[in-house]
Amino acid sequence: MNNNNSPRFAARLNAFKIGAADYWPGKNKITTADLLERAAIAGLTAADLNYPDHFVDDRPNDLGRVMMENGMVLNGMAMRYYTDPGYKLGAFTHPDAAVRRAAIDETKRGLDVLADMGGRLMTLWMGQDGFDYSFQMDYAQAWARTIEAIIEVCDHNPAIDISLEYKPNEPRAFALMPDVATTLLAIKEIGRSNTGVTLDFAHVLYADEMPAFAAALVARHSRILGVHLNDGYGKWDNGLMVGAVHPVQTVELLVELERAGYDGALYFDTFPDHSGLDPVEEARTNIEVVERLRRIASRLMVDAQLEKAIARQDAPAAMRLVQAVMLA
Repeated sequence: MNNNNSPRFAARLNAFKIGAADYWPGKNKITTADLLERAAIAGLTAADLNYPDHFVDDRPNDLGRVMMENGMVLNGMAMRYYTDPGYKLGAFTHPDAAVRRAAIDETKRGLDVLADMGGRLMTLWMGQDGFDYSFQMDYAQAWARTIEAIIEVCDHNPAIDISLEYKPNEPRAFALMPDVATTLLAIKEIGRSNTGVTLDFAHVLYADEMPAFAAALVARHSRILGVHLNDGYGKWDNGLMVGAVHPVQTVELLVELERAGYDGALYFDTFPDHSGLDPVEEARTNIEVVERLRRIASRLMVDAQLEKAIARQDAPAAMRLVQAVMLA
């Protein structure tokens, strides 16, 4: 791991609305451009924009200019169907064909905006495509519609990568893509080279998975296109600061990402909103902690004794070696 080459850092832009009245006294409307400028002072060097939400009051060219002026680059975009009440019963799986078509067409418009801005990564989190009750959904039909829709989206612009972000549930009780195995199965069926997976640390925990193992599976069967760092207790999407609960697992994930050759941005999908934290200080803390954990991961990657302990599946020896570095 080359610590002289720090990764690009991004974060949830909407978190920077916290304390808006104090930060922008007298300002009636907070725009995406405002959020980008505030995020930049926290040390963030990349941005993910939500489509269409972040473009309601801002034009793409203006957002590109604001990012450039503040030393940020566009990491990618994420579709946000769930903010539209019309998609409560699903986007790609909605029972109304007209709504399904609207979701696909809106995704294509998002891809066009992304391409015009010079971006190459679109993230799809299909949280609204799921079910809440037994006998509510034709599972085979919903799965087929999802695969067909994503194929159409992938083919719209093969130069743009489509990354699937999985999560067990929320807002629906059950998501169609709740875990790494199901997501990889979908990607296999989609059969397009411009696909991959976004790993969200808290989502992975929520799915009762080990983050580094999930990363290894994605790297073997597909591509890791995005990484969302955060933390939680595995019961729901807590969105806590990085390393707050699972520092060892975070380090192991960083090691696995390096082995997989991941060189994309690290995105802090955290929720300072829940505790009313200062979003700038929270982002700065995440950056500092990740840099520390990356240095630890760098040392562990070249530890021959740790490599031998892992080869023997010698957990006590491995833990002594890991903790000796982490608690030094």
